[in-house]
Amino acid sequence: MTARLLAVCTVSALRPDAGTVGITAIDKTPVAGPVKVGPYGVYADVQADRKHHGGLDKALYAYAQEDARFWEQELGRALPPGFFGENLRTEGIDVNAARIGEIWRIGDSVEVEVTMPRTPCQTFARWVGGDDERGWVKRFSAERRLGPYLKVLRPGRVAAGDEITIVDRPDGAPSILDVFRAPA
Repeated sequence: MTARLLAVCTVSALRPDAGTVGITAIDKTPVAGPVKVGPYGVYADVQADRKHHGGLDKALYAYAQEDARFWEQELGRALPPGFFGENLRTEGIDVNAARIGEIWRIGDSVEVEVTMPRTPCQTFARWVGGDDERGWVKRFSAERRLGPYLKVLRPGRVAAGDEITIVDRPDGAPSILDVFRAPA
């Protein structure tokens, strides 16, 4: 199977949140057509908390359809692209085996670098289901279906259906799961 981009997602609405920022931009939905990607990620997206979930080294977040299907079975509900707060829903690439420093080309021009794993937080837990999903952070962490954050090396446009190619995979570099530290 060729690795490809299933969806490009941007913020649907800022939501009130009990965390320190007071709002969250985790509510993401797919957008149609080609979308511009720059140093801070997908245009028209919002990073409400750049300290923890944004900035140049966390410009994009990728999540695999294969992992979303696992969680659909576990949670007993549909989890459409954007549900995990991801900007990129992928298919056919093991995003959790990605190595730190690995470079992907998406479509014809955009190049991104894998920088680190997502560390789930309480905002994510509240988004997934609040009290209905007690222990979500530990549960999500234990399954090790995290997805990587990506730095944009070469801007351009991406769209659903674009091929994802691993351009460089540094020998000996740790995977995102090798460097992941579960929240206490």
